[in-house]
Amino acid sequence: MRVAIAGAGAVGRSIAAELLENGHEVLLVDKAPDAIKVDSVPQAEWLLADACEISSLDEAALQRCNVVIAATGDDKVNLVVSLLAKTEYGVPRVVARVNNPKNEWLFNEAWGVDVAVSTPRLMSALVEEAVSVGDLVRLMRFSQGDANLVELTLPGDAALVGTRVGDVAWPEDTALVTIIRDGRVLVPGKDDSLEAGDELLFVAAPHREEELEELLSA
Repeated sequence: MRVAIAGAGAVGRSIAAELLENGHEVLLVDKAPDAIKVDSVPQAEWLLADACEISSLDEAALQRCNVVIAATGDDKVNLVVSLLAKTEYGVPRVVARVNNPKNEWLFNEAWGVDVAVSTPRLMSALVEEAVSVGDLVRLMRFSQGDANLVELTLPGDAALVGTRVGDVAWPEDTALVTIIRDGRVLVPGKDDSLEAGDELLFVAAPHREEELEELLSA
């Protein structure tokens, strides 16, 4: 998979290193000469250019990218990059960093954003996740399709403990995508049973979250 990252700061470089380790092709784009630190991620491609300009994105061959990540520290730049990536180059997946939580409402399909990642929201969610059992925690919002990635740790006294995944009447517009158990990531099958302490990750429509929480906490 080919991924272009706009913003070669600490965040962009960290994402690039992780993606490269997983076998993907990565291009880092930044207009600041002092951000071009090739030695920090030598396996990546580097481009000194303004990612808000069409000529720069042409040079980056954005049409060949499977994913574009707008990871700069400027929300305006991230929105412009996202919009251009989606509308001008038809990039299938656009992920954008939200720096100011007040701007989060802008990061949606209208601006070409498929997934908006807000660092403050993620940090608060991780704090909640660490202290909450039986409470639904929102981890990420998917702009396209109006859905959230949510997590709930199954309480020991929940009625669903011991129930097969395939026997649960899950709410509409929800999907159980992962079970984290004893440090292992499990892809749930219909014959797998739910256990106390399971960390369950769902993709769910916002209007189904309350129903999902009631089902899992009862």
